[in-house]
Amino acid sequence: MRSDITLQRLRAEDPNAEVVAGWTFSAWGHLHPGLTLEQAIERTKAKCGQAGVPSIFVAIQNETPVGTASLIADDMSIRRELTPWLASVFVVPEWRGQGIASALVRRVEAEATAGGFGRFYLYTPDQQALYRRLGWQGEENIEYRREHVTVMARQLDQ
Repeated sequence: MRSDITLQRLRAEDPNAEVVAGWTFSAWGHLHPGLTLEQAIERTKAKCGQAGVPSIFVAIQNETPVGTASLIADDMSIRRELTPWLASVFVVPEWRGQGIASALVRRVEAEATAGGFGRFYLYTPDQQALYRRLGWQGEENIEYRREHVTVMARQLDQ
């Protein structure tokens, strides 16, 4: 990742919280029928924890947000027994391919480890290769909210 990019914990009062909510709503809002942008902003702000679960991180380049990733308790209603989850990994298209997503994933992994979690989860319809490169393993392929997705897990060093 470029040296001029920093990873920061997102705070609810940070104006970037609305930017991050807009990204995630545009990318995944279709998975939550009836959810409005305003509701998505409120949900995002509610997930801006001070440590552990929930937490949202944002990649910043010269005060401009360029990516995000979250650590949340529950990201899949049909697998509520699994917790916590890496969620909402997003990098602005023109910033992709520079290691930002990998750095964000590693930051969330560090947060989960610091919180005492030995294992955590994600699901993805199309980014299995990225996560495998980062040490994640496929657990199951299922249909969730009309998408074919892979549930993946990562065993963390404690």
